[in-house]
Amino acid sequence: MFVLAELKDNVRIGPDQFNLKLVDAVRDEIDRKLANKVLLNVGLCIALKEIVSLKDSIILPGDGASHTEVLFRYVVFRPMVGTVITGKIRNCSREGVHVTLGFFDDILIPHAALQHPSRFDEAEQAWVWEYPLEDGAKHDLFMDVGEPIKFRVSREIFEETSPIGPPKTEGQSSQGAGTSAAAAAAASAASQEVKAPYKIIGAINESGLGVLSWWDQQGKDDEEEEDGEDNAEYDDEDGEGACEE
Repeated sequence: MFVLAELKDNVRIGPDQFNLKLVDAVRDEIDRKLANKVLLNVGLCIALKEIVSLKDSIILPGDGASHTEVLFRYVVFRPMVGTVITGKIRNCSREGVHVTLGFFDDILIPHAALQHPSRFDEAEQAWVWEYPLEDGAKHDLFMDVGEPIKFRVSREIFEETSPIGPPKTEGQSSQGAGTSAAAAAAASAASQEVKAPYKIIGAINESGLGVLSWWDQQGKDDEEEEDGEDNAEYDDEDGEGACEE
């Protein structure tokens, strides 16, 4: 789930940090730049592991800061496809079940990857697994917010994001007065849409995956059945012994 990524960067140290040791100043600057940030095709940066090498620092003309080429290893969150992870349900929508790990929220279990058959309950705003019983009836198992859920990573998606430009001024907006209100509203909505730079797609459509309480309850029921069978066998043995006497 967590991997070590070897990265290289040119680190700028301002004059106000010259009183620190170079290694300490570089560590602080790398963490400031990368901690809790997503690197394209690398993953979510968590913490600096170690600095491998530091090259000679240089000061560029017109800039009082030092610039140092650094090779370092960083702890990155990037689970492999097929990894089983336990998180908590953040919320549900018609798109599927949204899961959080506490430090990472962009996890989606699409409706097609839920236990089958499942339906979306509008009133509860939750997905429901219609668990089939032996008599042909169905028992509703809800995927409620906050419930621990175990899922398998099926896919990862990296998006190259770019900063959103400043809003148009009144002068610029007046130039486009001829456009329809519907087109303007659509453009505004598109500009405000924020893409997640890193998203994980999961699945729970196999035995043992899903809300943990489903399988915990099943395990308790199985244990009770086994205990009942053992007690019945013990009673039979006692009865046989009494008859022999």
